[in-house]
Amino acid sequence: MKIGEYKLLPVQTGLFKLDGGAMFGVVPKNLWQKTNPSDEQNRIDMCTRALLLVSGKKKILVDTGIGYKLAEKLNSIYAVDFSEYTLEKGLEVHGITKEDITDVILTHLHFDHTGGSTHFDENKNSVPSFPNAVYHVQKKQYEWALNPTDRDRASFFPENYKPLEAAGRLAFTNDEHKFDEFITLLPVNGHTSHMQMIKISDDKETLLYLADLIPTAGHIPAPFIMGYDLYPLTTLDEKKKYLKLIADNNWTVLFEHDPFNECAKIGFDGRNYSTTERFNLMDR
Repeated sequence: MKIGEYKLLPVQTGLFKLDGGAMFGVVPKNLWQKTNPSDEQNRIDMCTRALLLVSGKKKILVDTGIGYKLAEKLNSIYAVDFSEYTLEKGLEVHGITKEDITDVILTHLHFDHTGGSTHFDENKNSVPSFPNAVYHVQKKQYEWALNPTDRDRASFFPENYKPLEAAGRLAFTNDEHKFDEFITLLPVNGHTSHMQMIKISDDKETLLYLADLIPTAGHIPAPFIMGYDLYPLTTLDEKKKYLKLIADNNWTVLFEHDPFNECAKIGFDGRNYSTTERFNLMDR
């Protein structure tokens, strides 16, 4: 798919699993398991799908996956799997290296979205993984990540983002932000403070990178909200707002965490929102 001056390319960075009950909150298992079946530990299959935007001047990566710094215990809990996909392989498919990336847009700073932003060097120091890139994140999200609550502290690992500030590589956005002619950053606050979705749009096509507002196709129904969300009623309002925009304007959506469904069109039948078409980005 091409929008404006950008070619849009998926970058599969790895697989992992999370507890299905946590991923669907108050929704009964006999409903969510129809779309997201669980394993013997009640975990559902997840992926960390980044988005690469390539123009003549820029190579922008949206989110960076889990990375390789997690302790083995956490890798086991989350069934982190790099046997088929890695960030490096995902970029290489498109002929891109980490050194080529000019900008990294981070939707938010949870470990499964920004773990790949840094890596341990030979001295076990955490350093930026993209040596020539500027990293963009909402200022209020960064402030939250520096002082999270007891409820969400386990999702934030400072070694993923504090080295970016120390290296002078962070650029802060504030509220809705026009990144350039084709890219707009849209903050939402239900999941965590000032997560930003990425809208890429021209006069013909719009794609919305949903991040954790709608992490998988199974989360399209408005009440299907993650237990991880700090403010679920805010998420509900945000989902209703954006589902209407998506359906009314025939936007394409990209799911960051759905290993089986990459992109979709969403329609409304007068009562419920659901996918009307599912497809891969490379097919457009």
